[in-house]
Amino acid sequence: MNLNLIAYTFFLAITIYIIVVVGQICYRNGNTYVLSLVPGHKDLCTRINRILLTGYYLVNLGYTATTLAQWERIESVGSFVELLAARTGFIIVLLAVLHYCNLFIITRFVKKLIH
Repeated sequence: MNLNLIAYTFFLAITIYIIVVVGQICYRNGNTYVLSLVPGHKDLCTRINRILLTGYYLVNLGYTATTLAQWERIESVGSFVELLAARTGFIIVLLAVLHYCNLFIITRFVKKLIH
């Protein structure tokens, strides 16, 4: 039995779930944040928030899919769990880094673009 196919299935299910849930949370709460940066431009804030969500999904889902090609062959259940935990953990850290980068960029540059 090929443990890689099982690991791919688990990995994709876990990471896609995490990416979608985090994306929806950031989208719901992000509009309020962007609106506080650019008061009086509700339509623009909604568009910025949608663009951020689209970019977020494209980057994270694309990266998740491309990492599958780099996996080594899994020979045991122990290496299965270890690899799954390491790859999933890396995706979670990547999500956090991208989130803070987006906050920094929005906070720093959106007001300059509006004025």
